[in-house]
Amino acid sequence: MKLSVCLNSVTGQLSRADAMLLAKKLGYSAVEFWEGSGFPVDEYKNTLEETGLTLASMGGGGNLVDAAKRNEFVESVKTALVNAKILGAKGMIATAGQELEGVSRDSQKQSIVDGLKEAAKLIAGTGVKMYLEPLNILVDHKGYFLYRSCEAFEIIREVNSPDVKVLFDIYHQQITEGHLISNITNNIDLIGHFHVAGNPGRGEPYLGEINYREVFRAIDEAGYTGYAGLEYWARRDNMEESLKRCLEIVR
Repeated sequence: MKLSVCLNSVTGQLSRADAMLLAKKLGYSAVEFWEGSGFPVDEYKNTLEETGLTLASMGGGGNLVDAAKRNEFVESVKTALVNAKILGAKGMIATAGQELEGVSRDSQKQSIVDGLKEAAKLIAGTGVKMYLEPLNILVDHKGYFLYRSCEAFEIIREVNSPDVKVLFDIYHQQITEGHLISNITNNIDLIGHFHVAGNPGRGEPYLGEINYREVFRAIDEAGYTGYAGLEYWARRDNMEESLKRCLEIVR
């Protein structure tokens, strides 16, 4: 398993440049962040090149459930894709958006499929993937449309593009449904990226009820070769110590 440091969460108190330098110092090979645009692209590019870090993922677009906002979504993907290519990003994250009142789930689901098909045309041949992320609605994201991994996998199958995959957030899916290893390994071909945090509390992955050593072992044995982003907030240990301890999970 290859770990990536999320610069919005665990190292959020540092500047992006300082966070990248710290990740490199501690032995990480990749970082990621949520933004798709609105940041100093050249500055980030220079620091990535200086450190030799890979950008595992970045923001790509949101609000896929609302067909009336399709053009807005497509334009956000276009903008993020330009930045992703400059930075050598492996993938961009797409979020479904909040569930719409008075609109059937089937209609909203179809809107997600249609939007991702348009995104797939834009990213085809670029080497950049798009990752659709389910989120939990019990603790962190009340009202979010897409929360079950099975529904996310159904959407990806219907999109039917090798460039569009699921972002399986292990923290969110532990809260939503559990059965982590079976849900992951039975659908590993549809997963492009992982996110990692401990539960409860979205803290250090080595704390709480999720046995990440076993989950990572199963993911490795299933043949996954991508990244897992450390998207947590240090709750007990200091930030640098927690990042050091996270590396021990995969050794």
